[in-house]
Amino acid sequence: MAAFKEEVRHARERRRCLRFLQKGPAWQQRGAKGGCVLLDGGERGTVSVSLTVLGALEKDDLLRCSEGRVVLTATGVACARRLAARRDPFRGQHWEIERRVLQQGTEKEIVSATLSESPLAQLARRRTRNGEPFLTRAEFDAGEKLRADYTCGQIMPRLSANWMATVAAGKRGAAAGGGVELTDAALAARQRVDRALDAVGPELAGILVDICCFLKGVEQVETERGWPVRSAKVVLKTALGALARHYEPSSGARGDKSRPILHWGVENYRPKLA
Repeated sequence: MAAFKEEVRHARERRRCLRFLQKGPAWQQRGAKGGCVLLDGGERGTVSVSLTVLGALEKDDLLRCSEGRVVLTATGVACARRLAARRDPFRGQHWEIERRVLQQGTEKEIVSATLSESPLAQLARRRTRNGEPFLTRAEFDAGEKLRADYTCGQIMPRLSANWMATVAAGKRGAAAGGGVELTDAALAARQRVDRALDAVGPELAGILVDICCFLKGVEQVETERGWPVRSAKVVLKTALGALARHYEPSSGARGDKSRPILHWGVENYRPKLA
């Protein structure tokens, strides 16, 4: 019985340690109890872990200890995701889902972004030579907003038959034909997509649809379009910048009345006062 309780306690400590390290690395400190250490996560606080559990996790290749720094391995990250998933833990292990709040003017929309399958999210993790993110938050949010509207507008082509609708009802191909069954929300999403793609122009709209909506990788886009290697990233960033300005016009945008009016005149020109 005592051995069973000890096993349960160690399993609980393993879960607690993995969940704590899932949010970031920690540093070892001497614990108050013998045979225990404190993992200091800075603003996240501390957690007490026994040396036995810590050693077992390192032996199982779930974490790595180096010069007092403790960090999860790739296997440990997958295990922590599986433990944190309430439903379908094995899907949670491989999916990296993040909820984001996208704002357009005064309207806010919460979307779920699957970062593990999104080429845009993979680009957002990359850094420039200066250590700055390759994509700004505004550019990434603009791409996710376009993807959410594209999906909500049911623009994605259906790859299989709609067996839910009967042949007699005449609705089997209605959704694919152009919007007989579309709701008001779907129609509004389609209109937002049309306005966004018109704003960026036909030269940049194609790569936005390919990467943001159809989730094509940059290498695939370069191959299909015959572009040079690593050129799709540059074009995509330019397109996302134009898309972000469409969704959130800056204060210095054209047409802003707060912008000073400039006038070009010849030498010795004097304006007339009305």
